[in-house]
Amino acid sequence: MDYLYLLLNFGSLSVPFLFSFHPKLMFYKRWKSLFIGLLISMAIFIPWDIIFTINGIWGFNQEYFLGLKIFSLPIEEWLFFICIPYACTFTHYALLYYFPNLKLPRATTKTISYLLIFLLLILSIYNSNKCYTFINFVLATILIAIVINKDPNLLSSFYLTFLVMLIPFFIVNGILTGSFITNEVVWYNNSENLNIRLFTIPIEDTVYAFSLILLNLFVMTRFENKRKLSISASHL
Repeated sequence: MDYLYLLLNFGSLSVPFLFSFHPKLMFYKRWKSLFIGLLISMAIFIPWDIIFTINGIWGFNQEYFLGLKIFSLPIEEWLFFICIPYACTFTHYALLYYFPNLKLPRATTKTISYLLIFLLLILSIYNSNKCYTFINFVLATILIAIVINKDPNLLSSFYLTFLVMLIPFFIVNGILTGSFITNEVVWYNNSENLNIRLFTIPIEDTVYAFSLILLNLFVMTRFENKRKLSISASHL
């Protein structure tokens, strides 16, 4: 089934894309900021992905992709960094539209953030010989530290919306890592991770998804806030 990975990408994107034009949600109006977020996140995650693929830290089962590669990555992997962030950022904003009070108190947000920073930092140092664990957790540590200082309101809602996103995450990433199919779409060198699986999913993947989506939302929010300030200033 060489189109499975492509099917997972488009399947994840299809419903959020169609509902982007919902008259109440109007997510299409955020496309410009989303595009910038996607570009910046891809500038970080794609080179990381290429280096890890070339060095055998993870790889792709050719049974499940069409065969076209760009810089060692299947075209489906490139699409992953568009389709999944699109679906997740849409989910975040849709949840906030229907549940505008879906946020943690600021003190709780800060406590969770500092605990995560401490935990991820300790795990990074302790597992510095495991490339996926180390780089993944260091990036998440830095990102949380930046966002909690620059935009704590984003984290106060994201901690909750991310819990909802974990439901489709476990389905899609579960299939990618071998649930419900004969072989995994994406394989991992377990000597470079903690070798702890949530079903078939390396535990690092949850942190990877957290950082990927949070980075997109952070860039989107910053861009939209600057645009609002610019518009306000032009009316003075």
